[in-house]
Order: sequence, then structure tokens, then C-alpha cells
Amino acid sequence: MKKLDIYILKKFLGAFIFVMSILIFIIVIIDFTEKNDNFIKNDVDSDEILRYFLTYIPYMASFMTPIIVFIATVFVTSKLAAKTEIVAILASGVSFKRFMLPYFLGAVMIGLLSFLANAYLIPETNKFRIDFELQYVKKAFYFNDRNIHIRVAPDLYIYIDRYNNQGNVGYNITLEQIQNGNLKEKLYARTMKWDTVGHKWRLNRWNRRVFKETDEIIYSGFALDTALNLTPDDFENQERLWETLTMSELNNHIDQQSLRGSADVDIYKIEKYIRIMSPFSVIILTFIGIIVSSKKSRQGTGVQIALGFLIAFLFVIAFMLSRALAEANTFNSPILAVWLPNIIFGLVGVILYRTVPR
Repeated sequence: MKKLDIYILKKFLGAFIFVMSILIFIIVIIDFTEKNDNFIKNDVDSDEILRYFLTYIPYMASFMTPIIVFIATVFVTSKLAAKTEIVAILASGVSFKRFMLPYFLGAVMIGLLSFLANAYLIPETNKFRIDFELQYVKKAFYFNDRNIHIRVAPDLYIYIDRYNNQGNVGYNITLEQIQNGNLKEKLYARTMKWDTVGHKWRLNRWNRRVFKETDEIIYSGFALDTALNLTPDDFENQERLWETLTMSELNNHIDQQSLRGSADVDIYKIEKYIRIMSPFSVIILTFIGIIVSSKKSRQGTGVQIALGFLIAFLFVIAFMLSRALAEANTFNSPILAVWLPNIIFGLVGVILYRTVPR
């Protein structure tokens, strides 16, 4: 790397850290003010509150990374343009493409760190953060779904009339084994309760029917222990569960929910696609930020920074809209819906690049 690269890279990373620190500080103060009444009402220990905000900071930092990278890019580049440094750099024989190199190097570094954090670090901290919010900020959760159908194995299906997540008890249970479209076995139980010691389900007042080619065999009893690919966690509050799963856990959960034929599996797939997409957003927004702020403006750097905030706001709106469209299955491909902001802003960047004097 040349001195020019180090000079720009240090300014870029320094601006990123500075803007991130200021915005995170403001957000934490606002969030604490909004939730302080809940903390007082629930008599939350100060150590838990501190731990909550220590886990809240990386979550917000990760969420805001693409936008802050863009703002930092605009801030640094507009300063260089205002001091006519960009003109001097280009006049010395450095091409505009070469000038952008340290920015892209910094963007790749930030994007890679962001991906690793989103894939492994932040889901671990989110486990405490979301549990804390559900316990002290949100209302108590009661599982109230009825007529629950779950595929617990390739050829095994369970039906539960209703489930009480406070006592981990299911009512009116039916287990059916279906092979090649034919019903092989059917087991009915009045209740099933989770055995916390043996980590298995106990079926009460059950009868089992095994179907043969010409007849059937019937068994019955008062209690039967069985192991199923199902736990009480599956009936707990699933709100933002996808945010608490590392990349490997997310892949395993997607496989499990796909096996069960769960309707909400797309939400977890969308989370996976967003984690992969985010680092590319950093690079695309860096590219646009350089272009919109590389020209010296008579109005000063304030106008360019304001323009940067406007574009950042538009990107946030586009991202939220694309995620909503993906979750609503508006597009046949959720990957396309998630990547739509990157595609649109990438094309905008290419068009703007044609207007840059080189």
C-alpha cells in the first residue's frame, strides 16, 4: 500500500468508528429512556440492565453498519473534495478507479467483520438480549394455536388439538405413520406431557392401531414414553428466534422446519439471505458515497453530507420494504426480494459513475 492509500484508509476507518460511536451513544440513551419505566416496574437488577445494553450495542452496530459506512464515505470524500485534494490526486496521474481502492479495501474489511459478527457473535449475544426483552419489556407469552400439525419424521406426523406451554402439556394427540401414501400405524393419546428428567414425552391413556394387509392390531395403555423430534421449545415464543441462531444453527433449523413442512421456514431463509447480502451492501454504498461526494460543491460539505443522509434513508426504506415483500411471498424468489435494494442501488451507482470526471 502507498502512503495515499494509508492516508485515505485511516480517515475512512476513523470516520466510520467516530460516526458509529456517536449514533450508538444517542440510540442507547433513547432506548434506555423508553424502557426505563419497564425496568423500574419489574425491579430489574442494574447488572442485568448493563448486560442488556452491552448486548444491544453490537446488535444496533451491525444493523447500522451499511448506513454508517456510507455516511463515513461521504464525510471523508467531501472533505477531500473541499480541500481540492481529489483534484491534486487525479492531476498527479492517479486514476479515479485507483483513488477508490483504499475505500473498497476498508469496505471489504468492514463487510467481512460484519458478516462474521452477524453469523456467529451477534446471535449469541441476541440470546440474552431477546430473552431479556421478552421477560421484562414484552407481555407474557401464551401458546394459543389450535389444531397443530407437525411432521416430526419423514414418515411420521403428529396432530395436537391444543397445547399449554405453561405446563408443557398437549391434549388430544394423534400420531400417524404414513409410508408410500398408506397409513401404517395410528396412535391416539388424551394428553402428552414433557418429562423434564428423561427429556421425552409421556403419552397418557393411549391406544395404538397397527394396520396389516387384511386386519389390524390394537394396543392400549395408561402411560407410554416416546422420543419425538419435538420439544417444549417448539411451543415457546418464537418471536425473533432467527436473530438468536448462528449460521450453522440457522442452517440446521431451516432443514428441520423444511422437514416438518413449517409455514414459517421462509422467515429463517430470509434471515440467512440478509446476512449474506449485507457485506455487499457495504461495498455498494461505499461506491455510491464516493461518487456523490467527490465533486467540490460551492455549498460546502454540509450539503453533500445531507445528501448522504438522504440516500442512506432511502436505502433503509428500500431494505425494510424488500424484507416485507420477501416475508409476504410477494416475489416467487425471496432471494431476489432481499437482494433488490443492492440491485437497484448498484445500478444507480453505475449510472452515477458515468458522470464522474476522470
